[in-house]
Amino acid sequence: MMNKSAMTDRWLSVVAIAAYHGDYIVTIYAWGAKKVMPTYLVGYPWKFRRVEVDAWVKAGGANDNKTGDEV
Repeated sequence: MMNKSAMTDRWLSVVAIAAYHGDYIVTIYAWGAKKVMPTYLVGYPWKFRRVEVDAWVKAGGANDNKTGDEV
């Protein structure tokens, strides 16, 4: 059985982080490509750590990095 911290610190996909963050997938890809959002390339798909994305958002990263690519 997994503990709660293991579940909250797991790796998330682009689709999962877009749903969690409440933003468009294209925006997440743009932030990742510009290397402004904490992103990891694991094989082909990008992965995200929820705690790092939360810290980035709290620091104002999401507000400072709007791409103009939002649909």
